[in-house]
Amino acid sequence: MIKACIFDLDGTLAYTLDSMAAVGNQVVRKFGLNPMPVENYRYYCGNGADMLVKRLLIDAGDKELVHYEEARKLYRTEFDKDPFYKIQHYPGMPETLKTLKQNGVKLGVCSNKPHEAAVKVVKRMFGDQVFDMVMGQSDSIRKKPAPDGPLKIAEAFGVLPEECMYLGDSGTDMQTGKAAGMYTVGVLWGYREKEELLKNGADALVESPEDILDLYEEKCSK
Repeated sequence: MIKACIFDLDGTLAYTLDSMAAVGNQVVRKFGLNPMPVENYRYYCGNGADMLVKRLLIDAGDKELVHYEEARKLYRTEFDKDPFYKIQHYPGMPETLKTLKQNGVKLGVCSNKPHEAAVKVVKRMFGDQVFDMVMGQSDSIRKKPAPDGPLKIAEAFGVLPEECMYLGDSGTDMQTGKAAGMYTVGVLWGYREKEELLKNGADALVESPEDILDLYEEKCSK
């Protein structure tokens, strides 16, 4: 029986590439480095803002990461100024979340996006009555693929890990869900490929938010 669904944010609940690219490219330009195509950010993200900045700097020409400390601070500062730039939820996601909620499912978000930004984005996209808990990256908890975040959310919900469905769009997410002992679902509308999701242990794949409901009903009927 699935009692809780815990979602990744970027590439799972919401399209955020343009937002990350706008800030990231603004940062590298300040150091006289080359801005990167938006599509590159599919591979920069997924392991937290600091890793995104490292990958970006290397591609932009700072192979020795000379500007890393200054750039990581600047990225967070600039991102917090407008975390909503061109962000949009995926079609069908609000309706799917509403149906899950009506079925008594607890809903959580576990993201490697900085915590304050994650909370702001989720509230802007879905309001403050949909998700029961939002957890972004902070110094108090290890970032994904460590299972700490999803396990802490499950504990707060009063449910067992095996009663949770964890959903994400990257290999990091699949590793996270499996390490937490949760039913781990890869979403195919996100930033990474099907092969990466399967390679990293996805228990199931879904092609649209509506497919989550079918999977939920299937798991609850067993």
